Amino acid sequence: MKTVACVIDEGFAPFEFGVACEAFGLDRKEDGVPDFDFRVVAVEPGPVRSKLGFSVNVEHDLSFAYEADLVVFCPVPRESWGRIDPRLIDVARAAVERGAWVLSVCSGSFVLAAAGVLDGRRATTHWMYAHTMAAMYPRIDIDPDVLFVQDGRIITSAGTAAGIDACLHLLRIELGSELTNRIARRMVVPPQRDGGQAQYIDRPLPAAPSDSLAAVADWAVENIRDELSVEELAQRAHMSPRTFARRFKAEFGATPASWLTRQRIIHAQRMLERTDWGLERIAEECGFGSAAVLRQNFARVLGTTPTAYRARFSCAMPDALPEAVPA
Repeated sequence: MKTVACVIDEGFAPFEFGVACEAFGLDRKEDGVPDFDFRVVAVEPGPVRSKLGFSVNVEHDLSFAYEADLVVFCPVPRESWGRIDPRLIDVARAAVERGAWVLSVCSGSFVLAAAGVLDGRRATTHWMYAHTMAAMYPRIDIDPDVLFVQDGRIITSAGTAAGIDACLHLLRIELGSELTNRIARRMVVPPQRDGGQAQYIDRPLPAAPSDSLAAVADWAVENIRDELSVEELAQRAHMSPRTFARRFKAEFGATPASWLTRQRIIHAQRMLERTDWGLERIAEECGFGSAAVLRQNFARVLGTTPTAYRARFSCAMPDALPEAVPA
């Protein structure tokens, strides 16, 4: 991925636009991160007014978006959802047809929905807009409880800061976790935030801070190589397994089992990048037990094999020890 087109239209959201600029537009060569040819594009060059009233002067029209490796769609205002500019729809369709990466932030997903490129796919948007999108586009499998969804080469993100998670996810695919962690450190954000929008939707029984399961999650990461069960984690939390599973998903946005699998995958990625250990040893260190189980989960979650991932992202030194992976 070398070229990135960030599409904005009248009424765009400044924060989400800034997320795309921060993730793909800054010069980070001093951190060893390759530059992207990043351009902001619009239907017509010139001033484009934000939803806060100020304007951004855009130099480029949509032509660059027809050749970019990644096309980012920033949020569009509610009043535009039912009448997306046909020229934006054409850009979205063309990007998907040629196999480019396509990423929407928050309500930018309504452009993709209007283009029909999300039909039959799983996608997300801000939890406040999920019911509206479901009603307008019933052929889309909308998941309102996640931070982002990747379906093929289309990534849709939830509201506002979830766009950061989606951008870092794509950067991790393209650059590997080592360089992505450097970008995240510069942005002063977690390189991998677990959980989903369920954490931010108003619930009738919000968890009290003193009841947080963070300590149990930290313990699980510290003991990731062990065979951890929901029953064992529930016991440490002094809860029944059923209550623990419900509370865990409410707090982290994922089931204990899927959260553990993701943590093991993150740990495996770091070891594949930073060590020359064999897959059996890495599988043991990550708690997968065997290389076969590691391969199966790696392919399911990341869509590639551990061997292919190492070939692309390895920066290993002999016998190097991986850094601890945060929860």
